[in-house]
Amino acid sequence: MLDRPNLITELKSMSGAEKEQLAGEIRQRLIEVVPKNGGHLASNLGVVELTLALYSVLDPFQDRIIWDVGHQSYVHKLLTGRNDRFDTLRTENGISGFPVREESGADCFDTGHSSTSISAAIGFARARDLQGEKHRVVAVIGDGAFGNGMTFEALNDAGQITNDLVIILNDNGMSIASNVGGMSRYLGNIRTGKSYVRIKKSIKRTLLRIPKIGGKMVRRIQKFKASLRVLLIPGELFEELGCKYIGPVDGHDVDRMTKALEKAIYLGGPVILHAITKKGSGYQPAEENPSYYHGIAPSGSKKQAPSYSANTGRVLTELGQTDSKITAISAAMSDGTGLNAFKNAFPDRFFDVGIAESHAVTMAAGMAAGGLKPFVCVYSTFMQRAYDQFLHDCALQKLPVTVLLDRAGASGLDGKTHQGIYDLAFLQSMPGVTICAPCCISEQTAMIQLAKQTDTPFVIRYPAKDTSGLTDDFVKQYPVEFGRGATILNPSRGDVLFVSLGQITHNVIEAVELLEEHQIACGIFHARFMRPFDEKGLCSLIDQNQFKLIVTVEDGVVSGGFGCVAASLVQTKYPGSTVPVISIGYPNEPVTHGTIAQIHQRYGMDGLGIAKRVLAALKGEPSCD
Repeated sequence: MLDRPNLITELKSMSGAEKEQLAGEIRQRLIEVVPKNGGHLASNLGVVELTLALYSVLDPFQDRIIWDVGHQSYVHKLLTGRNDRFDTLRTENGISGFPVREESGADCFDTGHSSTSISAAIGFARARDLQGEKHRVVAVIGDGAFGNGMTFEALNDAGQITNDLVIILNDNGMSIASNVGGMSRYLGNIRTGKSYVRIKKSIKRTLLRIPKIGGKMVRRIQKFKASLRVLLIPGELFEELGCKYIGPVDGHDVDRMTKALEKAIYLGGPVILHAITKKGSGYQPAEENPSYYHGIAPSGSKKQAPSYSANTGRVLTELGQTDSKITAISAAMSDGTGLNAFKNAFPDRFFDVGIAESHAVTMAAGMAAGGLKPFVCVYSTFMQRAYDQFLHDCALQKLPVTVLLDRAGASGLDGKTHQGIYDLAFLQSMPGVTICAPCCISEQTAMIQLAKQTDTPFVIRYPAKDTSGLTDDFVKQYPVEFGRGATILNPSRGDVLFVSLGQITHNVIEAVELLEEHQIACGIFHARFMRPFDEKGLCSLIDQNQFKLIVTVEDGVVSGGFGCVAASLVQTKYPGSTVPVISIGYPNEPVTHGTIAQIHQRYGMDGLGIAKRVLAALKGEPSCD
C-alpha cells in the first residue's frame, strides 16, 4: 500500500480494516530500515495511528503540519511519497531523519530541536489569516517538550488569539498525566461534541437575555464549571491559558483520533487535542525498552570507540566522592551525557530539569553563587538554547559553572540541526570564560579536574567517541596545565606549522604522515585551550623555525571560531609577516547528514583532505584558502 502514488488522497476513503493493514505495513517498514540505518524507532512506532488519523482529515501538501523535534516524522515521510527512498534514511545524500523543506512539499518547517512547533504554528496561522488563505495548521508536540519554557511562551500567546489552530499533544507518558480512564474519555466526548457546543452557546445567550440577573447567573455557572473542571478534567491548565481542550483520546485508535481531530477543527480557535500513545507500539522490544530504542545506532557498526560521555560520568563520580559541593545537571539527557553513574551515586546532588537548557544554566549559576560547584552536561547543539543564560548569568558574574559540551563538532547522521560546530564561535566572545577541547579521553579527565579547581566559568567541548587511539601515556608525555598547549611535533626544520584544537588533532597527525612522504617537514601545536590561548607556547615554536605556512584546524565553523583567534594572534605578534595563515574548518553553511568520517572528507578535514589543501597552498593555489 505504501507504493500507491495517491496514498494521501486514498487514505481519506479507506476503511478501518485497510488503515489497520496500512499501519502494519508502516511498522514493518520501520522495523526493516531503522535498525539498519540507525535513528529513532520507538517514537515513530508510537505515532503510526496518530499520523494515519491526521492525514485522514488533512492534506500535508496543502495544510501545514509542524512536527515538534521532528524525530517522529518517519511515518509522515512514508505516507508522503518517500517510501521508495526510505532505505536511504540518514545516509549521506539520502533522506533526512527530520523534516526538511527542501526534501518535500509536505515538510512545511524544518525541525530538530524540541518545543518550537507551537510558536511556528501560531506564525503559520497568523500568516494564513492575514493573507486570506484557508488551509489548516496543526502542531504535533510530545509531552516531554512541555518542560521547555518556549512551549509555555507559545501557549500563553495562543490563548490570546482567535486564529484556528490545532495542537496535538502526543502524550506517551514522559511527563503529562496518564489519565485515560473511562470517566476521562466520557467527559472528553461530552464536552467536545458538536451538540454540546451548540447547547452551551444557546443557554448562554438565553440567560444573558434575562434582565438584571442573567449576567450573574452566567458568571456563577462559569465559576462552578471551572471548579468542577479542576477536580475532574485533565485539560484545566490549557483551558485557563485560553485554549479549548479535547481528550484524553486513545492515540492508537484511528477512528477515535479522526473524530477528535474533526471536532477540534469544528471548535475553531486554538484547540489542544490530547492523545495518549505508547512509545514502541507494535514492536515488543521497543515497547519493553523505549529509552533504548528511542535512538539506535546503525546495525553492523564497527566496534565502539571509548566514550567521552561515560568518562564524564566516571570522573565526576570520583570527584564527587571527595567534594560534596559538586553537583551534576542534565536537561533530559542523563544517559546520553553519561551522568547515570553520578545520579546513582549521589541522587541528592543530581538534577534532571527536563528539556530546559536555559533553566539548567541559570539554576547552575544560582548554585554557584550559593557556594556549590555545578557541572552542566549538555549536547553542544542544545547549548545554543542557553546562550543568553551562560553570558548573562554565568560569564558576566564570573561564577564557577562548568559546562561539559558533549557531541561537539560534527555529530553525524542527525544532520544540520544537530551539528555541534557553532559553540567555539559563539563562546569565544564571552568575557572571562575558559574554553578548552581535549584530543583524547585522558586529556578530558585532566581538564575536568582543572575545572573543579577554578572559580570562573569553564567550558570543555568533546565529541561522543574517542577515535584518536591515544592512551594515558600521551598525557604523561604532555601533561595538561591550565592555559598551556602541547607541542607534539617540533621539526628540526619547518615547512608547515599546524595549530589545532581538540580531537581533530588526530586528523592533523594523519595529514603530517602523508606530507612527510612529500618531504615536507611539519610541526604540530595542539592548543588545548582556546581561552586562555597559549601565546608563549605558540610563539616559541614559530620563533624556532622558518615556517612557510601556518594552518589552523578545528572541528567547528571557521567564521568567528578557533581559526580566527589563532590567525589574529599570529598577525598581532608578527606584524608585517608574509607567512600565510589558512584556516581549515566548516564553512558558514548548513552541514547535512552523513557519518562523521564522511563529513570530514566532504569538507577536506580528514587526513588526506588536510594534506591536499596544504600541498595546494604551498603551490600558491588560491582554492585551498
